[in-house]
Amino acid sequence: MVRHRLLLLAAAVLWSTAGAAIKACGLDAWQISGGRSLVAAGTILLLVPAARRRPARGDWPVALAYAATVVLFVLATRLTTAANAIFIQDTAPLWVLLLSPRLLGERPGRGELVAAPIFGAGVALFFLDRLSAGQAAGNLVALASGVAFALSILGLRLRGDRGPSVLVLGNLVAAAATLPLWRAGPSPTARDLLLLAYLGVFQLGLAYLCFAAGLRGTPALEASLLVLLEPVLNPVWTFLFVGERPGPWALAGGGIVLAASAWRSLAPSLRAAAPGA
Repeated sequence: MVRHRLLLLAAAVLWSTAGAAIKACGLDAWQISGGRSLVAAGTILLLVPAARRRPARGDWPVALAYAATVVLFVLATRLTTAANAIFIQDTAPLWVLLLSPRLLGERPGRGELVAAPIFGAGVALFFLDRLSAGQAAGNLVALASGVAFALSILGLRLRGDRGPSVLVLGNLVAAAATLPLWRAGPSPTARDLLLLAYLGVFQLGLAYLCFAAGLRGTPALEASLLVLLEPVLNPVWTFLFVGERPGPWALAGGGIVLAASAWRSLAPSLRAAAPGA
């Protein structure tokens, strides 16, 4: 359904603000990870009554994959450039393509097989003039985040309507793993706390609620492709708030990914509305 695809695109827009907000925050990676996950857990519990269910055994593996995704992404953003972190994490569709037939029994259609390399080419162009050869540790952490993100996509699709409770559990796991390191970092300012509140409520909490709801009516691979809108919008926010200016290759790649995202969102409805469909 178009509604589910639009929810996925809304999640991507909210996620795309992470790089600028994390870079602007004066706290260290562990403080940001723990703070935003704790706020996100409270946000989901407040907004979604279904999230208040007790964890089931099958929720734990997905929650652990989700916790790894959100913590590793913050670490990668701090260790390497925001562009590197997002680009490498967004190898997730490739891992979904490999794992989806085995874990979900979902075979990619011809549209997904055609769209996957187009998305990949667009993202590669987008960051071609921004990637550097160094920062190996951050790049490896971002790669691990991409694998964890793919497992989260597959797991949330498997858990269905238990998605909100899985997200709460995952955020609590992430907070429990990182908040004990809070005292080792700098003292937060009022600005840092406001950024943490934004990251927890909007960039993480509401974004993943949109994502989990969108997954209910969208195949896992298509969902992972649609949320590649995130790396397209990320440099817009970093330019506006941090001063990063995208290069010509980035603009070209952004156009490709935007066009592919729009096509994957609207094509099913256009086919259904066509005469004789």
